[in-house]
Amino acid sequence: MRVVITGARGQLGRALQEVLQRLDLFLVDLPEHDVTERRIVGTIAEFQPDLVVHAAAMTDVDGCERDPDSAFKVNAVGTRNVADTCRLCDAALLYVSTDYVFDGTKGEPYLELDEPNPICVYGRSKLAGELLVRDLLTDCYIVRTAWLYGQGGRNFVAKILELAAHRDELSVVTTEVGSPTYAPDLAAAIARLIEYPLYDTYHFVNEGSCSRFEFAERILEFAGKSHLALRRVEHYERLATVPANAALRNTSASTRFGITLRPWQEALRAYFDDLDN
Repeated sequence: MRVVITGARGQLGRALQEVLQRLDLFLVDLPEHDVTERRIVGTIAEFQPDLVVHAAAMTDVDGCERDPDSAFKVNAVGTRNVADTCRLCDAALLYVSTDYVFDGTKGEPYLELDEPNPICVYGRSKLAGELLVRDLLTDCYIVRTAWLYGQGGRNFVAKILELAAHRDELSVVTTEVGSPTYAPDLAAAIARLIEYPLYDTYHFVNEGSCSRFEFAERILEFAGKSHLALRRVEHYERLATVPANAALRNTSASTRFGITLRPWQEALRAYFDDLDN
């Protein structure tokens, strides 16, 4: 199988390269390749892929709020270019989306068939990408994930560890709940999913959910920094309005194919084990 990975230098892109290394891969990322430029269609088409895994995105949530034009250029226009390429090549597309397409008011984990209602620019731009993919293609997977972290990436785990190295006390919100997801686990689930040409929307997150505070608490525990003071807060100033509880539940892939991800606590422990190796 010939597979294109966009966003190949990101934390998910690198994890995908590991699990798909036996396939014929073409890696797309900045600065060599920009999905927002129309010429990317010809560049990818030359490779004649069977599948494109579109992981490239503008994921800086507050940055999207500051610059909506760039957010939609990357997450919507860039996605349209990739979808057009797939249509030209008769290739399938797997689009990586986000829990932020939901408003967080349901009160329990979101299922694949729940109606999206994003409340920030990032969420709206990613939903626009979903809609474009569905409009342009029949052979497409939508894979929503959440709170992604991995080795060498800019993510919540890395941020907590960085702050813990320079502060005696951290303040973390208790009012934001989600589903932490380890990039290698997401990549492994995607690798299994693409074996099945059953195109649909899927939620891939590590099992369970927690608040940002609970996540930080466990991060410090596994990092051997439980002595550091962790203060509960209900609000912190930021540009974007984010969903209060956008936890996701994997029902579609688990019932159809038996694809599940381990509990988030086990995955976080594996992250630290991988750091030591």
